[in-house]
Amino acid sequence: METSIRFELDSYMKEVLEMGEVDIRSYSPLTLAFIGDCIFDLVIKTMIVRKGNQPVNQMQKETSRYVQAAAQSYMMRFMQEHLTEEERAVYRRGRNAKSVSPAKNQSITDYRRATGFEALLGYLYLKKEYRRMIDLIKIGLDGLNEKEEE
Repeated sequence: METSIRFELDSYMKEVLEMGEVDIRSYSPLTLAFIGDCIFDLVIKTMIVRKGNQPVNQMQKETSRYVQAAAQSYMMRFMQEHLTEEERAVYRRGRNAKSVSPAKNQSITDYRRATGFEALLGYLYLKKEYRRMIDLIKIGLDGLNEKEEE
């Protein structure tokens, strides 16, 4: 059932919004990171909202704890050993991409690693590998939570 719902939504979006097919391998790493950033933000916000009703400013603070480059960088370090060769290649392309905007309040290393993280998530999302994407996010979140407990 999940698969049919997922493809139904994808097909419906394409039809209603008149979106054509594109080979995702042709996307630049920064384009993948652009959509990956949005997807990660949505996943984290969904996770926080599902904890129950809270003041919006509290939810925003909790969200920013996860979506900042340092947190994504740490999550990526923890996830790397779980990546396939294809996923590693996408991550490296994203990490090595030259961004137009400089890192704000983050080290260049964290910023680049976070860009690779977002590119990987964008790639998996566009490939419709939603389970794999969520499984990797969970691995990263578990690593981040372990770090915070130390």
